[in-house]
Amino acid sequence: MSELNKHSTTGRMSRIGLALAIAATLSACASTTANNPADPFEGYNRAMFKFNDTVDTYALKPAATAYKTVLPSFVQTGVGNFFGNLSDAWSAVNNLLQGKGEKGLQDIARVGMNTTFGIFGLIDFASPAGIPKHNEDFGQTLGWYGVQSGPYLMLPLLGPSTVRDTVALPADIAGDPWRYKEPVSVRNIGTATRVVDKRASLLDATNLMEAAALDRYEFIRDGFLQARESKVFDGDLSRSKKNKNDSSSLDSGHDDLKQAPMTADVAPEATAVVPAPVELVTSGSNTVAAQAKPQE
Repeated sequence: MSELNKHSTTGRMSRIGLALAIAATLSACASTTANNPADPFEGYNRAMFKFNDTVDTYALKPAATAYKTVLPSFVQTGVGNFFGNLSDAWSAVNNLLQGKGEKGLQDIARVGMNTTFGIFGLIDFASPAGIPKHNEDFGQTLGWYGVQSGPYLMLPLLGPSTVRDTVALPADIAGDPWRYKEPVSVRNIGTATRVVDKRASLLDATNLMEAAALDRYEFIRDGFLQARESKVFDGDLSRSKKNKNDSSSLDSGHDDLKQAPMTADVAPEATAVVPAPVELVTSGSNTVAAQAKPQE
């Protein structure tokens, strides 16, 4: 009987120990994610960031380095122009959806000029002619109409995003003209070339980021969130703040009935750790930082 009690006690202690270990792990995750309210899934995001970084280190970056070394610069420029011309078509749709008629017409003019005179977009005639390039997507369209970004997400192979932009991703994929290219073998080769070309164009920025950032995950996250918000509102921070205030006032009306007011020791919303706007460009499995160009 005593032997039975001994085994029972040992079993209970083992279960208690396992429960304490799980609780400690969850507590550690909670303490980590509490540092930034915009990143409640930081534990998952950091793991996915590590996975993406590994794929980039052993696959994408070496391919991009070879691509940049072997191919002449005019070929690389032509590849970038070709796929940039395709993206202008979807940008035009989103500008028009946002009610930005002038910018939408500029995007349409870019596609027409570069496709006709630029050999299907290989040469960019529109930019020297004074027709600015815009980079709009459906996530920005949702944000323009007040849809909040939601928590930060690091997507496998695709890099940084938010809940709003992840929901918008299927529309962005459907709006890419290259998606409908036949045969499939040509489409796949073009997609791989597109990814490698983008990664090659950002090699220098990657090296600079790796040398400068103490915590690359935080650097990329904070820079992405700052740049993304700026893009949604075309750099108009006053409109961004107004949108946040309107959302906060709606939330506070419900919170007054449900919970006590927030105390002063609640962590404020995080701001970017970089002094200037940072554009985070996802290239296949890798996300790299580069200085953002002003939005036209």
